[in-house]
Amino acid sequence: MTHATTESDLCFLSAVDLARRLRTKDLSARELLAAHLDQIERINPKVHAIVTLVAEQARLAAQQADDRLARGGPVGPLHGLPVAHKDLQDTQGIRTTYGSPIFKDHVPGADTLVIERLKRAGAITIGKTNTPEFGAGSQTFNRVFGATHNPYDLSRTCGGSSGGAAVALACGMVPIADGSDMGGSLRNPSSFCNVVGFRPSPGRVPSYPSPAAWLPLAVDGPMARSVADVAFLLSVLAGPDSRSPISIEESGAKFAGPLERSFRGVHVAWAHDLGFPVEPEVSAALDSQRHALESLGCIVTDATPDFSHADEVFKAWRAWSFELKLGSLLQTHPGQLKDTIVWNLTQGQQLTGPELGRIEVLRTELYHRVRRFMERYEFFVLPVAQVLPFDVRTPYPTEINTIRMDTYIDWMKSCYYISAVGNPALSVPCAFSPEGLPVGLQIVGRHHDDWGVLQLGHAFEQATGVGKRRPAVLG
Repeated sequence: MTHATTESDLCFLSAVDLARRLRTKDLSARELLAAHLDQIERINPKVHAIVTLVAEQARLAAQQADDRLARGGPVGPLHGLPVAHKDLQDTQGIRTTYGSPIFKDHVPGADTLVIERLKRAGAITIGKTNTPEFGAGSQTFNRVFGATHNPYDLSRTCGGSSGGAAVALACGMVPIADGSDMGGSLRNPSSFCNVVGFRPSPGRVPSYPSPAAWLPLAVDGPMARSVADVAFLLSVLAGPDSRSPISIEESGAKFAGPLERSFRGVHVAWAHDLGFPVEPEVSAALDSQRHALESLGCIVTDATPDFSHADEVFKAWRAWSFELKLGSLLQTHPGQLKDTIVWNLTQGQQLTGPELGRIEVLRTELYHRVRRFMERYEFFVLPVAQVLPFDVRTPYPTEINTIRMDTYIDWMKSCYYISAVGNPALSVPCAFSPEGLPVGLQIVGRHHDDWGVLQLGHAFEQATGVGKRRPAVLG
């Protein structure tokens, strides 16, 4: 190990820095992998973030990566970086359970498109991260592996559904991770675990295979401990692919560029009230950092888009999506799905053609209202999560500020309203509650302005420094 860098220090260096050290041979892939495997051995039993570990396969890949570099062979931008994959992503030859007892021994025969791109870029797979059953709900627990714990308070949830990925990042077990997001699954766990998660525009990161290739509700995306690392990872994940008919015809290369930009005079809407309850501690945490945006030169104004019918639109699309992907399991594996998934599937089965048509009209009207709002404001910001990380034994919040939640996803409106319109959205560390729980800020940009969102997130991150605070579980 060079420059007197300890193994623990290595595990918290940025992915951009690690990639540079690996390419210049200042660090070997084997050294870096060993440091992360030691970190996993020390910390993972406390948080239960990585549920399948392929250490020997990773060691072989690291050796091959070092040999390739020594021979002067070509290496990718992620050369030698350890990565863990969400247990919803198919990984060839590695168990992929989707958090479901039905698939507890399932080993796919092929990789998904996201895994293909990570491997091609030189990343080294170390295992799979925990997720709720079929990614349903922003609380990471399932009947295969149990619950993943919040590293800032082990009695609390880490969020979900990319919860295992967020915890692995926060604890230094990986420098980068992939996730996915339908109603907040990249953003919510990032907020709860003080890391960065980005929901890109639909099609920015192509998805394959998918039984509904034209459906833009769920997206794959990057997670890391900094915005720069998220952008770096996005540069590999983004780009067109003919297997995804909605993929954006634009290279991901620009996301590897410098994020610095002046925000003087840029109009930002501070969305204080979107018509749903937010815990006072969350609002106070966000308010404490409003000055950070203003210090960048942003003109911050209290303003909120008209999200009428966003709730109805998202729930209908979600139900239809669940029925398309999982509906057959109700017949083939009765009694083996958790109740909330059965409810979602049932809702999807009851949808009619005219109802879906009406929902699409409402969704189009919603899109145009938000589009017109954002002609005035380049960005708007709002809470990522409406609540602080809650008890890990609680499946989902049933009320906020004494207001009853009707379904298991109603407490996630601050995320899924954005999913309904498809704008890019970033969760970036913002502040901590008085009891030491992380709170993230959600930055939303104009249609397809993924780059602008990352730039503002980077500037905000530099102004606050909140993301540097490490979890209590590390001691």
